Amino acid sequence: MILLRFSFLPIFLFVFVFSSCAPISRRRQISPQRGGSVSEFSPIRKKIALLTFYNESPMGGEDLAITATEEFRREVSKSKEFIFDPEAESVFGTSKEIYAGGGIKLAQLARKAKMSGVNIVVFGRVKEARVRQKSDEVGFVRKVKSLAETIVEIKVYDVLTNKELFSETVDGNISDDNLKFYNIESEENFSYRQELLRYSIKVAVRKFAPRIVKVGSRLEWMGRVAKIIGTRIYINAGRNSGINLGDILKVITEGQEIYDPESGAMIGMSQGEVKGTLEVIDYFGQDGAICTLHSGGSVTEGDFVQLY
Repeated sequence: MILLRFSFLPIFLFVFVFSSCAPISRRRQISPQRGGSVSEFSPIRKKIALLTFYNESPMGGEDLAITATEEFRREVSKSKEFIFDPEAESVFGTSKEIYAGGGIKLAQLARKAKMSGVNIVVFGRVKEARVRQKSDEVGFVRKVKSLAETIVEIKVYDVLTNKELFSETVDGNISDDNLKFYNIESEENFSYRQELLRYSIKVAVRKFAPRIVKVGSRLEWMGRVAKIIGTRIYINAGRNSGINLGDILKVITEGQEIYDPESGAMIGMSQGEVKGTLEVIDYFGQDGAICTLHSGGSVTEGDFVQLY
């Protein structure tokens, strides 16, 4: 009987050691009274203000600008790290307006963008768009070779630092061979050429997406205190932005702009001062969260928040 009793000891020790060494699952336990459940940590999604691109080439018209804008939105959305601000153009206007203002308008509106919770602004243009076609000289049915050439420029502006983070120009050149009747209607040929240009634009924009995602992933997320009612503090980011119930956020003041005394050029922004911390307890609206004071004090509407 004694031998039998001791024979279980190694098994017990093995189970205890194995369970204690098992990796800890990255899950957050949310108390039932807060309306939550056990869920995976989700990344904070930075908010992008995407301004409708514009087409400055004589071909393709506004259709190409819209194609470029929506293709960018579709490609970047695949990363699940960003959320697009539906009110972007009401704050900044269109890409055409930004280019016309020489970037001055963008800098002037940077603070307004911060207050709306935007992290980066993306704008761009179609610089060139054309289709060249070459066909056989003779024959009732001719082989036509078409080449669509487009050049797209995209710029990324960091609202937090008031700096341009990314500016690049790429091409979306494609070719296509088709058998065409020599007396093809001009209207049909126009539609064919326009479709080639649309596809060429998509090819160009797809080259940007991985680079934009890489640049954006290095930036710090920042939200804002939108309203304080009693002991409840409302911030302008919630479930859609990846905020989790139980998250601790630090409240910070706005940093100061630092300028070079010689050139007068802005070098960057100083770090804001930490005023305290908040705990996320609930969600509200389309993408907002309700917090309570966790530590510190003197939190005011307009203060900025970051994940602790």
